[in-house]
Amino acid sequence: MTAPDAPPGSVAVPRAASTVIWLLVGSAFVMILNETIMSVALPVLVTDLGITVGTAQWLTSGFLLTMSVVIPITGYLLQRLTPRTVYLTSMSLFSLGTLISAVAPGFGVLLTGRVVQALGTAVMVPLLMTSVIRLVPAENRGAKMGAISLVIAVAPAIGPTISGIILSALSWRWMFLIVLPIALLALAAGAVWLKLDGETRAIPLDWLSVVLSALAFGGLVFGLSTIGESARGEAHVPPWLPIVVGVVALALFVARQLRLQRTGSALLDLRPLGYRSFTVPLVLVILGMMSLFGALILLPLFMQDVLRVSAFVTGLAVLPGGLVMGLLGPFVGRLYDKVGARPLVVPGTVALALSLWGFTTVGETTPVLALVGLHVVLVVGLSFMFTPLMTDALGKLPGSLDSYGSAILATLQQVAGAAGTALFVTLMVVFATTPDVAADATGARAAFLCAAIIATVAVPVSLLVGGRKQTPEQAPAAV
Repeated sequence: MTAPDAPPGSVAVPRAASTVIWLLVGSAFVMILNETIMSVALPVLVTDLGITVGTAQWLTSGFLLTMSVVIPITGYLLQRLTPRTVYLTSMSLFSLGTLISAVAPGFGVLLTGRVVQALGTAVMVPLLMTSVIRLVPAENRGAKMGAISLVIAVAPAIGPTISGIILSALSWRWMFLIVLPIALLALAAGAVWLKLDGETRAIPLDWLSVVLSALAFGGLVFGLSTIGESARGEAHVPPWLPIVVGVVALALFVARQLRLQRTGSALLDLRPLGYRSFTVPLVLVILGMMSLFGALILLPLFMQDVLRVSAFVTGLAVLPGGLVMGLLGPFVGRLYDKVGARPLVVPGTVALALSLWGFTTVGETTPVLALVGLHVVLVVGLSFMFTPLMTDALGKLPGSLDSYGSAILATLQQVAGAAGTALFVTLMVVFATTPDVAADATGARAAFLCAAIIATVAVPVSLLVGGRKQTPEQAPAAV
């Protein structure tokens, strides 16, 4: 049943809405976990599959690349298909990809499995965000968006922990064999319990926009991901070529969407970018995701190659940060419901910058506990940023634009994650003084210095975040 004044697709029964949201949260958590679960396993895969570090990194970069290509289409899919159909398709693809990865005889099949996993994952996060905005009253959205921050930030943060624990006793295949029954259980639960069938619109699919989107976001992520390989002399394509293709395609994509959205037929409606209350949080989320993914890639490499600790210890070292972020998510969400975004985002951004400046001092004698402490401060800062920013960005958009807003947000998160990973790994390789290693102290400090500068730039931007909560009707008009 739809509430009289609710947006299309919302329900009037809180218990039903809560069931739907928690099912989506649990499913998305398992999916997003797979973005970084391979990071600690890279040294094992290099040995087991007989591949280079640059090649193995594509198990993460390929995942992000696929996500960045598919997510822009989700705005169309969420308008055209019911939430139930989107969910069941998403979980089916993810389960299939997990099975392929688990039984993969070599790198090629394993990468194929990761791509199929990403096809399913790409749709889930926008579906989750849109469902919260449509189902939850504005005064309670902060607490629910805290659950989403648990998925988007905590899942990748504890991915290395889980893989480290698994690899300490089992082969890398168990990272997928353990996830597979959970994914199948979520698929079955969705088939039984997910009865949310929102309104759909028979809008046409502009295939030229699909091609331009794939070239734009795929080219950018691919180019950024090959920068590190180019620095090691392993790239088969010069990074500038796909980046230039991506930039040109992006300009053409934007121009076409601006023309098509006048008739309501855009693949990705860009009108959310005309709302200052959306664009300022979007910029900060991008900077935060660059810092998060950069740290998640740098820390395991630094700990294993420089400090010479095991994958198991590396996984345990990032566990406290993941647990802290999980505990803070709902708490920060409730605080947002009371005080709004700015009082939380500003100190969170400062904490992020301070932690990354602390990482610039690391060396061969740095205690593991010091790294754990800096990582905890980093995730505390991100916890105070992500929930308020995402709630503010999407909650202030008109209902007709929420699915497109979530697609834009999720797309640029993936591009930011790929950019952060590529940028920091490249700096670590370029500035390394020790040959034939993935990381050394000098290279790590250079990479962390870049991350610290990016986070410092975010501090003054955080002052532009809205100081009070607003409804979409109160938000500044699109420009």
